[in-house]
Amino acid sequence: MAGPRSGAGAGATVTRHRGHPAAATLLTLLSALLTCCARCAEPSKPSNIILILADDQDVQLGGMTPMKKTRTMIGEAGATFVNAFTVTPLCCPSRSSILTGQYPHNHEVRNNSLSGNCSSPLWQKGPESEAFPTYLLKQKYQTFFAGKYLNQYGKKDGDVSHVPPGWDQWNALVGNSQYYNYTLSVNGKEEKHGDSYEKDYLTDLIANRSLNFLDNRSPQHPFFLMLAPPAPHSPWTAAPQYQKVFNDVKAPRDGSFDKPGKDKHWLLRQPVNPMPSSSVSFLDNAYRQRWQTLLSVDDMVELLVNKLTSIKELDNTYIIYTSDNGYHTGQFSLPIDKRQLYEFDIRIPLMVRGPGIKPNQTLKAPVLNIDLAPTILDISGVDLSTVNVDGQSFLAQMAPSLRNGTERPFFLVEYTGEGHATTDPACPKLGPGLSQCFPDCVCEDAFNNTYACVRTLDKEHDMQYCEFADSESFVEVYNLASDPYQLENIVKKVDPAVLQAMNQRLIKLQSCEGDSCRNIK
Repeated sequence: MAGPRSGAGAGATVTRHRGHPAAATLLTLLSALLTCCARCAEPSKPSNIILILADDQDVQLGGMTPMKKTRTMIGEAGATFVNAFTVTPLCCPSRSSILTGQYPHNHEVRNNSLSGNCSSPLWQKGPESEAFPTYLLKQKYQTFFAGKYLNQYGKKDGDVSHVPPGWDQWNALVGNSQYYNYTLSVNGKEEKHGDSYEKDYLTDLIANRSLNFLDNRSPQHPFFLMLAPPAPHSPWTAAPQYQKVFNDVKAPRDGSFDKPGKDKHWLLRQPVNPMPSSSVSFLDNAYRQRWQTLLSVDDMVELLVNKLTSIKELDNTYIIYTSDNGYHTGQFSLPIDKRQLYEFDIRIPLMVRGPGIKPNQTLKAPVLNIDLAPTILDISGVDLSTVNVDGQSFLAQMAPSLRNGTERPFFLVEYTGEGHATTDPACPKLGPGLSQCFPDCVCEDAFNNTYACVRTLDKEHDMQYCEFADSESFVEVYNLASDPYQLENIVKKVDPAVLQAMNQRLIKLQSCEGDSCRNIK
């Protein structure tokens, strides 16, 4: 009696005729099919990620203009976010927010000083131990860091031996940005550099070591690179081949350039207006040199994209380009710096290319630097509900086919001012408590340049409400829909009920943590 011809019985029929050629062929096909199915069931390798973090690069004043390769290879190949912001306009607290995905009031890094918790023992024992690279390492990512880390990193004796958790390869600058004559911590060992362009120029060194890392990586595991060049931070030392370009370039003269800050916080009311010609000449030269330094970063982006192409990893790699904060050159008669609550200091460039991101996108959803960590972890496959972050992934905004997500209508900007206990020799008439002073007695920061703002940006509102922690309890309010350069403080014209609502929202944001930062109404 013949056995069944389908299901398990069909297999039994075949085994009774093992010597038949057709049976052997069928066995071969079944074996191949099972092998194929097993391979199909294997999880695909997670996407690679590269984060390029410039230092003090503005976006509102044309900071991306000289970077044609970057705009083409990242921006035009993916998404450009035109409403990207830092939650604090200063290097160390901003970088700490990038690493943790948290507002400064939660990671507690307040400014660039050690007393402000910049790379302090408290930071190292606390927030740094839970920064996003630690999660990537658990996801079997190969991790690489090169460039400026935090302003106070390595400055204490023996501190260069400290390698933050989460990094396989560590090439961190000791202290603040330099282009020559600096010290690196290379996997915890001190490495001194001189003034040879070929050997020491920091932007190029970062590029070369990242390429070497890619050549020596394990193809079986994904990689994450964080590259933090010094450009365009002072001292604005361009590579030799770029020191004579942009000779006719000057800082933009439109918007709030050399406008008096008559209705603003006292720090904005003290600059000489109009600026003396010496200040204008100085800031024009700084603006030009900043552009020159960025050309080497542009070259680095080109090298990376070409390397990824040659190793066949470009299509599986997210490349994120951004900065820690913006910058000003002459706005409200302030010569050069950051630290202020205005758009020129809190807006940052942000471009991303990678799997699932359609090219040539211009995205208007507000995105913050505290969103970088959750976005990177989202890409890597980490369950974000297990991570303590204040930000949110913006993967849904740039790749809606991969994720669902919501946009935030408002967010917090906060800063704690720095000052010196003694009077600054450049500005004795203003007394103690100031810092970043110029010879014309223009000071860019002070202890009471401490503020918190609610920045509202949605389809119906484009506003900013800020409170200062000073003896005046000073408040600034701007309607950026009608006043994009923040020339007029309208606090005396706004309905008191609106001011009260903004104040209550600010109070909630200043004490928020995790989910509550994303769910405030």
